Amino acid sequence: MSVCTMLELLEAGVHFGHQTQRWNPKMKKYIYGERNGIYIINLQQTTTMLDKAYEAAREIASKGKNVVFVGTKKQATEIIEQEATRCNSFYISRRWLGGTLTNFETIRTRIKKLNELEELRDSGHFDRLPKKEVAVMTRQIAKLNKSLGGVKKMKGMPDLLFIIDQKRELIAIKEANKLNIPIIGLVDTNCDPEDINYVIPGNDDAIRAIKLIAGKIADAVLEGKALRESAGVTQEETVEKVEEVKPADAGVTEEDLKVKVEGLEEVIEELEAEKE
Repeated sequence: MSVCTMLELLEAGVHFGHQTQRWNPKMKKYIYGERNGIYIINLQQTTTMLDKAYEAAREIASKGKNVVFVGTKKQATEIIEQEATRCNSFYISRRWLGGTLTNFETIRTRIKKLNELEELRDSGHFDRLPKKEVAVMTRQIAKLNKSLGGVKKMKGMPDLLFIIDQKRELIAIKEANKLNIPIIGLVDTNCDPEDINYVIPGNDDAIRAIKLIAGKIADAVLEGKALRESAGVTQEETVEKVEEVKPADAGVTEEDLKVKVEGLEEVIEELEAEKE
């Protein structure tokens, strides 16, 4: 059964593409037709490809790997933050900094700086500083949080990106491709689907469409994490604890055991002497 019905997609307006003069020929196979100068996306393909993307996100999450939600356009910002937070994943919703993936070590130093500033603020250290210095540091925190707040707890590289709008997130896609990080993308009729591993053809401008697709990917991540947890519990339940066997449990004293071991060593030495 599909993770999303045709009716849900229709109600969210996922089938509406861009105007016919603003299209990418590479999206032709995902287009059903044209109406009133607007391309209509084939929702049968959207359903099928959403299922594949859902499965990929669930599998990544079930292995305990990092999924990052990326959507910096105005319509997607709040939704990306909400859905990523709901499934306890990472996100970039304001601005993609060049080198976020390809120069991750430098980005990590900025994340470290952000964490240090927030720790100073939360510990009450700001109360002992001059107001001007506090204002400067507060602005630094706000600026860093804007671009890195959603990934400040991410310890390693992401294992999967989910993006909204290929044209808008072109830098993120190029960096992910360079590092062979798979991408799930909500791709409209004016976009290039070639660099996206899991294309979800659909309207990337309508808030309801973005909310629906992002919500399904978040559900996939939650399902994957639940599978991982249940597998861990099952394994713990089935593993039997092997207790150390003591000589007393077998009705033998430690002295008796020592004598038997010494006797066995003598027998081995005699056998080796006979072979020689």
